[in-house]
Parts: sequence; C-alpha cells; structure tokens
Amino acid sequence: MARITMREAISKALWEEMERDPNVFILGEEVGVWGGSYAITKGFFDHFGEERVRDTPIAEAAIVGAAIGAALTGLRPVAELMTINFAFAAMDHIVNEAAKLHYMFNGQFVLPLVIRTVSGGGRQLGATHSQTPDAIFAHFPGLKVVSPGTPEDAKGLLKSAIRSQDPVLFIEHATLYQVRGEVPEGDYLTPIGKSKVQRPGRDVTIVTYSKMLEVSTRAAEQLAQEGIEAEIVDLRSLRPLDMSPVLASFKKTNRAVIVEEGWGSFGVGSEVAARIYEQAFDYVDAPIRRVAQKEVPLPYNRALEQSALPQVEDVIAAVKEVL
Repeated sequence: MARITMREAISKALWEEMERDPNVFILGEEVGVWGGSYAITKGFFDHFGEERVRDTPIAEAAIVGAAIGAALTGLRPVAELMTINFAFAAMDHIVNEAAKLHYMFNGQFVLPLVIRTVSGGGRQLGATHSQTPDAIFAHFPGLKVVSPGTPEDAKGLLKSAIRSQDPVLFIEHATLYQVRGEVPEGDYLTPIGKSKVQRPGRDVTIVTYSKMLEVSTRAAEQLAQEGIEAEIVDLRSLRPLDMSPVLASFKKTNRAVIVEEGWGSFGVGSEVAARIYEQAFDYVDAPIRRVAQKEVPLPYNRALEQSALPQVEDVIAAVKEVL
C-alpha cells in the first residue's frame, strides 16, 4: 500500500477512470488549464485534452445542466462545483432533474453522473462559503450522497461513483486534502451505501463521517487513555444510509454519540438517532447524544469559527455524559 494524501487519492481515481473509460470526462470552473481549485486535476488538461477536461463559465446551473444532458446521451461526466455552497445555484437541476429523471421516465434513461464538490468549514471562508448542508441533499430519493473520511475510501468511493448508473453527489471536505492514509495499489472499488467500523470498541458507539471521523478518532484515542474504548462507525454514504454496522455496534455498547459537522437541527445525527430508537430501542441504556456545529452562521474570525465547529473536547464530553 502507498501512503498518500486525500488529494492524491481523488486525483488517482479520476485519472484511472478516465484512462479506463473514454466516456468519462471532467467539466467545471478552472479544472483545465489551472488544474482545479484544489489541484485535483493538475496535469489532466495536457494529458487528456480540452475535449475531456472542459473549463466552464462561473455558472453552476450550466455546469450541472450540461452534465445531465451528457449523461443522458451515454457519456459519464464528472462535474466539479468549487464548493457545495454554490450547489444551491444548481438546486433545481440536482434535485428536480438528476435525482428524478430515471424514475419519471420509468427507467428508460440512466444518469451516470458524478458531481464533485467541497463541503465544511475551518478555512475562514465566511458564513456563505463554509456550510455543511450534506443532509439537505441526502433528503432526496434518487440521488446518492457519499462523503469519505479517509484517502482509501475517497479513491474507492469515487471510482464506484463514476461507474454507477445513478447520479452521485461526491462530497469532499475542505480540510482533509492533506490528510495521509494507506491506499491500496491498483484498481479497487469501495461500495456505495456501506458503513464501516473504523475503530473497534466496547463501551460506546460513535457514529460519524467525513472530517468528523478524524475528530472522533482523536477523541477516542484520548478516551482510551482513561480506559474508555469507543467504537467508531463511519457512515461514508448518507444515501443510501447503511445502519447495519451502527445497530450491531449499538447493541453491543448500548450507548451512542453521533458526531457531524453540520447543524444538529434536522441533520444527519437526527436521522441516525431516530433509526436507532426505532430499531434498537430495547438496547438503549442512555439517551443518545448528538455533537454538531453551533446553530449560527459560521463566523469568519478563526477563534470564533473554531468555537462554533465540533471539537475533540465536545466529543469526549458527550461520551462521558452517556457513560
């Protein structure tokens, strides 16, 4: 295995899939000559050419609309949106077209479309560029939503997304691109819609995904020094949402803390907690705790921004509360 960054893992997945399938192409703002806002597609333009690496205007509705049209005609577009906050400008295309056309036309059309975008705060980009609205998109049937927390899963999930016959929103976290991890060499796929136990434990179940996997892991390491062993379940996909590992873990520990970066109200944690109560109520030994972002637009000031985002200390406090 090679130890590479999340950025390199995503770039490798794209490169390998474009080499494998000539129908795969990339479009988005600055993905070509510039190499992408986060350097994911650096070198792609020179290698694959302007037909398959297309710079677009600053118009998210046009990017997604063109990608939907291309997918309907048999191509496999990978559309990059600079940030998930800009996806709101293409909301109609994403949730009323991409998510529904296969169903509305009784399966006559498929949409092998991937929308890559960046979510999350922590980079001092202000309230309108730092949101984590992942749960909003996961609300809509017909749209797959994935958000990896490790380089290995980033590569495997992106390759699966590109080969999928369904539209996939692939959410990357802005502060994870430099995170390193072991990534298998060669071609491999990580199934969409399968949660994974990232850390075994016996005392409490922590359910999380994306950036909060890193935060939860650091919390678990500190808790282990006090003799508390937390089991961490990484959702990886928000739709489809795989509760099997979550429920199996909860039935063992009888306690759960759900950690997400987005706001707690109407969020991922609310859904996971509801499903645990519905499907494993007899195993509940303590109220389920949710750790989430403070219910405010994210501040620009670094100290205030960090105080609003979930921290290791918040996870530790929640775990001790349920214990």
